[in-house]
Amino acid sequence: MSAPLRVLFLCTGNSARSQMAEAILRHRTKGKVDVQSAGSDPRSEINPLAREAVKKLFGIEMTGQHPKPMSQFFQESFDYVITVCDRAAESCPTFPGTPEVIRWSLPDPAEGIGSEEEKRRAFESSARDLMQRIRLWFSLPAVARRMEAAGP
Repeated sequence: MSAPLRVLFLCTGNSARSQMAEAILRHRTKGKVDVQSAGSDPRSEINPLAREAVKKLFGIEMTGQHPKPMSQFFQESFDYVITVCDRAAESCPTFPGTPEVIRWSLPDPAEGIGSEEEKRRAFESSARDLMQRIRLWFSLPAVARRMEAAGP
């Protein structure tokens, strides 16, 4: 059995997309992946609509999650660093161990203007998009092999 796969999701505020991605991946792998999220300019708290979207769509609670600065992880090794916004991709630092860097350019659901219902739909759309991307990423042979090697 090998060490668990380590994944870091990055975005600017670490209050929506990266937090939802962290929760979704942790849930899908039942904790077999060591997953974290962080931001280049983290907000003070997770956007309530992000929590609401993953709870409504997937039944996932984001208990214990909170925004963190990416500098908190500069000395840690990851297998994958996945940026979920262009601004984080531009400022993505080099992490030890040369992780594979993946760029997922997703619009910020918090920047949508409109009614509360339109904002909710934007967050739900982001959560669905993240789930789809995680499923596709998870099906890549290199990722699947690592998961199998990590054991039950």
